[in-house]
Amino acid sequence: MSDDDPTVPIVCEDCGTDTRVPISDLRETLDRHNENQHDGDDVAQVAPRIANELANVVAEDMNLDLGSTDDE
Repeated sequence: MSDDDPTVPIVCEDCGTDTRVPISDLRETLDRHNENQHDGDDVAQVAPRIANELANVVAEDMNLDLGSTDDE
């Protein structure tokens, strides 16, 4: 990990885990924790506030409207 590698907050309410990991290690860290601690269930996750914000940024970048529920 370089000093320039941004970190992402992850949480696991079942374990009381609240930490930050380098974005380059995110998937591996979450998968390993969930496999070792929760029989592979997706319990640990990116902090919901960050995950929601990231989803909004990506949706905006892709010109998607996540707020619309109309089929029109």
